[in-house]
Amino acid sequence: MLGEAARRFAALSTPVKLFLILSAALLPIGLGLVWAASQGIRDANNVIEDQAHEQARLASRGVESLIARNALALRIASNGRITNSADACSIVQQSLTVTPAVAQRFELEDENGQRLCEVGNVPETARLSLVAPGDIALKILPEDEALGFRVGVVGGLATGALSRADLKKAALDAAPNVQGLTLRDRQSELQIVAPSALDDPAQKLVTSKWPLANGRLEMVVTTKLPMITTGDRLLLLLPFLMWIVAALLTWVLVTRLLIGPLRMLQRAVVNYEPGNEELALPQKLGPATEIQDLRDAFERAMERVEGSEREMAGALEGQRRLVREVHHRVKNNLQVVASLINIHGRTAETPPARAAYGSISRRVGALAIVHRNHFAEMEENRGISLRPLLSELAAELRATAPDSARGMRIELDLEGANTTQDVAVSVAFLVTEIVEFAMLRTPEDPVEISLRRTSELTARLTLNSKVLNPDEEGDREKDQFERIISGLGKQLRSVLERKLGRYSVEIPVFPPL
Repeated sequence: MLGEAARRFAALSTPVKLFLILSAALLPIGLGLVWAASQGIRDANNVIEDQAHEQARLASRGVESLIARNALALRIASNGRITNSADACSIVQQSLTVTPAVAQRFELEDENGQRLCEVGNVPETARLSLVAPGDIALKILPEDEALGFRVGVVGGLATGALSRADLKKAALDAAPNVQGLTLRDRQSELQIVAPSALDDPAQKLVTSKWPLANGRLEMVVTTKLPMITTGDRLLLLLPFLMWIVAALLTWVLVTRLLIGPLRMLQRAVVNYEPGNEELALPQKLGPATEIQDLRDAFERAMERVEGSEREMAGALEGQRRLVREVHHRVKNNLQVVASLINIHGRTAETPPARAAYGSISRRVGALAIVHRNHFAEMEENRGISLRPLLSELAAELRATAPDSARGMRIELDLEGANTTQDVAVSVAFLVTEIVEFAMLRTPEDPVEISLRRTSELTARLTLNSKVLNPDEEGDREKDQFERIISGLGKQLRSVLERKLGRYSVEIPVFPPL
């Protein structure tokens, strides 16, 4: 019977063996030690957190007391004394002088908030709302590093301000151990005390929030939280350290049986370069049969992966050649179509027919140029380069221009940018439409084409010509021209900007290399 149990135990995996041994020997003792140590640490942390909580409460109450004291003193001093007399502020100031720990800068306003007089340098308090007698409004003034308050009194309003220094003194007088204070309202915040970095690693900062003035303000208080030192932890966790020693011994065994062989296997896999050499995995990987099985599984998996990659590379190369051939044939077919249209155009009997043939030929030629450039750019897989495309298109348009526009200049100012085939087709047609319209309307004036990057992913295509006039109406050909280029702008998913003598559009491009 014992032999059967030993045989079954030997058949278990290494992690299961280690788990059973540790559970039987250390788990009951470890659970008791962990509970005792954690309970002691929890009690100590609760006491420390209560102390930090009390410091935060005292700091917030100190600030709230300062606000209430100043607001109450200003209300009592100003109540019933607001007049148009120049002595109103002097009377209120005399009353505040006898009140201890009260700010001596304030201003008096009428019921509409118009300033009557001022004592001291009071910040701009126009953002404070008007209040009824007996009510109070509070507002953080971050530009002036102050807290403004306005109280309603009989006959008008009284407004004062507490500086950052006043708030800081009130908080630190109540709680000297406070490390950071920030006062917030619904729109702004004022940092009264900036949290300082502690050099003592035995302490850390804890943050808590406290409502002030019936929820009108919120105080964010940062206090020091003393940490339990290493010596304290050793005293509390001495029994637990005994369990750590046992765990370290187990770690040594796991490292020797599992981690070491796994790292050897990992280095062999990382150093493997597909296609350069065969995968050579170490043969000696310790007594763990699972790791040996893993090594064999790696070898089989890599053989399948290499075979699959070879098949995929062959399929990808075939597909690339097929796509190149398709674009090449499309380009050739379009050139044949353009040649046939030119032949028919030369034999047309009327000028309108020859002009129609020429217009069709220019559009077919523009599409052929796009396919030719796409065919040339497929090796780098960077899309179609717009600068050679537009340069070739401009040369093609000059070559196929009607006799009346043979001398028309097409000036280019292009930056390098690459884009997709769909965008290139729309750009080619847009340039062809505008240049042809200029050839037919104002052949004596030049056309300027510029391309400028506006960001990593966009560029602006601009065409300048005297023929471009967005406000011109009543011309059938002009209306048709505007409809066509508007449709091309929609295909580019951008708004075509029309100004006198200049049309421009934002087009998507690839990021620069």
